[in-house]
Amino acid sequence: MIITDVLNQLTAPAFYVTIYVLVENISNHNSTLTEVAADFLLSLPPQDREKTQAEVYKFIRWLGLHRKVKDISPADVASYAEQITPSAAKPLKSFLTYIRKKGVTKVNLAPHLRAKRASSKIAASWQSSHPQTTLTAQGQAKLELELANLKEQRSNVIEELRRAAADKDFRENAPLEAAREQKSHLEGRIEELEATLKSARIMEESQGKLRVKMGDTVVLCDLSSFEELNYVIVDPREANPTQGKISVASPLGKVLLDKEKGQVIEVAAPAGTFSYRIEDIQ
Repeated sequence: MIITDVLNQLTAPAFYVTIYVLVENISNHNSTLTEVAADFLLSLPPQDREKTQAEVYKFIRWLGLHRKVKDISPADVASYAEQITPSAAKPLKSFLTYIRKKGVTKVNLAPHLRAKRASSKIAASWQSSHPQTTLTAQGQAKLELELANLKEQRSNVIEELRRAAADKDFRENAPLEAAREQKSHLEGRIEELEATLKSARIMEESQGKLRVKMGDTVVLCDLSSFEELNYVIVDPREANPTQGKISVASPLGKVLLDKEKGQVIEVAAPAGTFSYRIEDIQ
């Protein structure tokens, strides 16, 4: 039985069950992503598999279940990295490191999976064309809490600076240098948050949502697996895929914006085109 033939017809939940029993010998030259993923997951301790298998499945589905591992390029990995958070990147880097160790590919792909906290390049691009930041009420509260915490940390660092400066030998005063660096980092982030909150417009709840806009929760049906997906469309600064919050500047966010309930949308990926139907706009 060929793993890829079976898994091609499975939804994600079925994949998680089947992947444990459909493992064949891995060829060092012609292995597919699905075959190596199965081998990798079975090599993990049981307590680490649950979260890891979810991230690995999404990754190989995006790139293509049938694709040969040797054909995966650094550009493929980097493009996927733009959609995920650091927490999602960790298990995937382990998977890519495993691929390299198995000798299935000659390219070290792991360094190219550089997830960013809020995809700063995308956020910067969005902000340059949309000067006023638009936040949900929840997003505003989150940024205000972060700002308060950072100001408290800054007070503590200032105290550390005073103590470190009491040592008159500045030539090798590592604590002083570290405190200065941390203070500079904190002040930069505090300044950024204050500017964002000062110019932010808070989205209001609206009645009768006919078209998708920022702040809406969109219910999608994946037309290949018929899985139901829920996403909130948010400003790039609020984006957090692990919480179902996707940036309006992301590939999926761009496609969804201004679409109506019942429409079918398409998102291009290395594996091909993913199709979704908009089931509801909340």
